[in-house]
Amino acid sequence: MEDIGESLTRMIKDRNLTDKYEELIQEVLDDPDVTQFIADNRQKLDDEAIVKSYAKLYEYVQEKKKFQLKEGMMAPGYHPKLVLNYHYIDVTYVPSAELIAKQKELEIKNRIYSMDMPKDVRNAKLADFDLTDERRYAISEVYDFIDAYLTKPKEFHKGLYLQGSFGVGKTYLLGALAHELAKNGFPSTLMHFPSFAVEMKQSIGKNNTGEKLEFIKKAPILMLDDIGADSMSSWIRDDVLGVILQYRMQEQLPTFFSSNFDMKQLEEEHLRVTQRGEDEPLKAKRIMERVRYLAKEVKMTGTNRRHTH
Repeated sequence: MEDIGESLTRMIKDRNLTDKYEELIQEVLDDPDVTQFIADNRQKLDDEAIVKSYAKLYEYVQEKKKFQLKEGMMAPGYHPKLVLNYHYIDVTYVPSAELIAKQKELEIKNRIYSMDMPKDVRNAKLADFDLTDERRYAISEVYDFIDAYLTKPKEFHKGLYLQGSFGVGKTYLLGALAHELAKNGFPSTLMHFPSFAVEMKQSIGKNNTGEKLEFIKKAPILMLDDIGADSMSSWIRDDVLGVILQYRMQEQLPTFFSSNFDMKQLEEEHLRVTQRGEDEPLKAKRIMERVRYLAKEVKMTGTNRRHTH
């Protein structure tokens, strides 16, 4: 059988092509991927078909170069691939592994609805969570929840109430948990509770309080971050937080919390006394009953990582 390279060179010569064109065609035909593709499909391609496919082969070689250089690509993120199309050679564009990974990551991020959360928390991953002795218990509880939830997502699973001082990684751990659940197809809502409380007050004037409350209380998985960071009005405590927790308790929806206060402190030092200084122990107890029903208290200790590099 005649060598493919010689055969193609002869075809170029037979057509009396100009030097520049001949040079371009030769460059295309010298490309190892082109040579291999023609060799693999030689039985289906006659010389005429190869000649008629020069433009496509040229496109392939040029786009392949651009893809390797990562600049000027016709379809960024897609690499060219030679295919047979009715006995002619054609070029198709296939998403690169990098693009597929990016798209997958975007899909995951789209399953996490985050309100007023810092970027590092929105991008948090369990694999990046620094595992120290003080954090070991908290992270093992998170993994236990993931295992139980993924095994039986329709059953009620108690969330966690992550308690610890400022900067020990409570919020980051919630973000990493949300990411892990999203990777498995489960959406969650992660929100900074004090910011949400401000938003709810503002929504009274805009007349969309009910709409916002509906969205939050029905979130498949809800994470309330930094609860107790700001003093709460009785309206926020009873008609916002209380309503959210009551609904989630009835519907048995997984709910997580993070707080600088332990549960006892949250009840006595935060929920019990309103912004106006009214002491309402029964209302505080009612809220805490719901919190305890929905979540297990997990203490996190360690150094304040926001001040260490």
